[in-house]
Amino acid sequence: MPITIEKILAASPVTTRGQPTQLSTDPAGTKIAYACGKSIFLRSIDDPSDCIQYTEHTAQTTVARIAPLPNIIPEYRIASGDVTGLVRVWSSTKDGIKKKDEWPAFSGRVNDIAFASDGDRVIAVGDGREKFGHAFNITGGKVGEVTGHSKVINAVAIRPTERTVRAISAVTVSDDMSVCFLGNVPSPLHFQSKADGLHKGFVLGTAISPDGSKLITVGADKRIQLYLYNEQKSPKGFDHAKAIGEGEHKGSIFAVSWSSDSKRFVTASADQTVKIWDVESGTVLRTWRVGGESGVSVDDQQVGVVWPQGRSDGLIISLSLSGDLNYFKEDSDKPIKTVQGHNKSITALGGNGETLWTGSFDGRVCTWDVASGVGIVVDGQCHTNQVTDFASASGQAYSVGWDDTLRVIDVSSNTFAGEAPKLSAQPKGVASADGRVYVVTIAGIEIYVKGQLASKVDVSDSQPTAIAAHGSFVAVGTNRNAVRLYKVDASNKLALVNEAKNSVAQISALAFSKDGALLAAGNQNGKIYAYKTDGLQIATDRWSAHTGRVTSIAWNDAGTQAVSGALDTHVYVWSLAKPGARVSVLNAHKDGVNGVAWVGENKIASTGGDAVVKIWNVVGVQ
Repeated sequence: MPITIEKILAASPVTTRGQPTQLSTDPAGTKIAYACGKSIFLRSIDDPSDCIQYTEHTAQTTVARIAPLPNIIPEYRIASGDVTGLVRVWSSTKDGIKKKDEWPAFSGRVNDIAFASDGDRVIAVGDGREKFGHAFNITGGKVGEVTGHSKVINAVAIRPTERTVRAISAVTVSDDMSVCFLGNVPSPLHFQSKADGLHKGFVLGTAISPDGSKLITVGADKRIQLYLYNEQKSPKGFDHAKAIGEGEHKGSIFAVSWSSDSKRFVTASADQTVKIWDVESGTVLRTWRVGGESGVSVDDQQVGVVWPQGRSDGLIISLSLSGDLNYFKEDSDKPIKTVQGHNKSITALGGNGETLWTGSFDGRVCTWDVASGVGIVVDGQCHTNQVTDFASASGQAYSVGWDDTLRVIDVSSNTFAGEAPKLSAQPKGVASADGRVYVVTIAGIEIYVKGQLASKVDVSDSQPTAIAAHGSFVAVGTNRNAVRLYKVDASNKLALVNEAKNSVAQISALAFSKDGALLAAGNQNGKIYAYKTDGLQIATDRWSAHTGRVTSIAWNDAGTQAVSGALDTHVYVWSLAKPGARVSVLNAHKDGVNGVAWVGENKIASTGGDAVVKIWNVVGVQ
């Protein structure tokens, strides 16, 4: 294939304030699965850049669970749910992704999924209109009903057994402040009993110990309840034993997970803490506070946690409301690693080859090391709204956003530096050349030198839509289908030197080649024109394949090829020598491609509405 994927720099887990986010790991403790956007990500715990993206859901995904299959089975079987109530079961194998089946569990959001130990029977729960849970068997046959609650079910757990055991013991927890116990003895699965009054608020999480002997429930009332499995009663099931840790957590407890020895468990709370507990004594063994020891940070609320089984290092992974995955070990006072990224649509991409910058719909800006695949959030005061564009020059990067500000990133320290100049109108793009920063807004062009506004050009006859700069030349696209070429003088004044009106739709993206000899312009209809900068003469007008608005264009260093991305979800690499000899990646990003860049001689990066950065290898372009 001319373009092949090298690595996927995954989105962060999607989070919602006040709700738990489920994390799932495989029995060997090597992979973690979670939902974001319309995708599910199966990611290596130790190397987060080793990732598989599942994209078959057509609605926003909410949860993913890995089946507890033994390591001898050469696949990761996963069940994932979305906001429409659809549950898909699929497998990731060495030969790729294979679909098992799908079920409309109920008409509403799927909050949690649990596999029985055989990996075939599944229970899905959530916020359905006609019911709050559904049980099914991926090999066919009736499993039973999930009943007993009067409000949305937040979590479900199934008691681990040997794979050959057909009996199921399950627990569900709900906004109705109750805990329900289900069983299939006698068959099929049915409601057995309910625990009322133990929690005084929404019950948000539950987990059964790996040996099947203990159960924990947690909730918005900051309480932890312990239950023990009773083999003597009929039917067999869990009995409440005691409350644990009254007053320890100061905020809602969203999630709980067990250690592999079933003697300890870990909780995650809105009070920004992650705590390890000894189940027998009911005492706290270890506490970590994310976001510092003082002050309140909403983004650092802990809304998910998992204690991966099958590992010898005792690793614990918690999830912040911001989407950050925090790695903890008991012998460390702070997270040993934080895996960061975006969980909202990435709307802008910039870079200088080795380093990429991405900005998302919520204003978050991350920097990525292309070689390692590691992403880090830029420190300091970030944008408060959608990031529109990036530019870079001489150790600094520049970003503009819908908060109408120009922000400067100090590359060496990865922080926003200095004051953020307020723009006169909403920005459409930013470019940098020869010590000047050019910002194009819906009203005109602003020129900044050393962080200060040096000059301004009002454009009254049309609305600027895109900008690019090289040396003393500045190219501006307009909503009247024109490409205007300006030249800047020593006093920072712009003079119009040429204009091209070949396009039949408004210009949406511009890019100069590295030597400035060529200028590419993409339009709203998906067509790209390549101009010779001198005179704006057409070099080629045959780059026509996109069916949606071109959002980004970038030239390779030699100026012989260009890469483009568009809202049609596709990425194309074009040849100037043979304009018809394009290569492509179709459906590169769900919900559209918003940025492309070259990160090597035959390597490109792309990003888009799925909040993912992808690195591709390109071959076969003439």
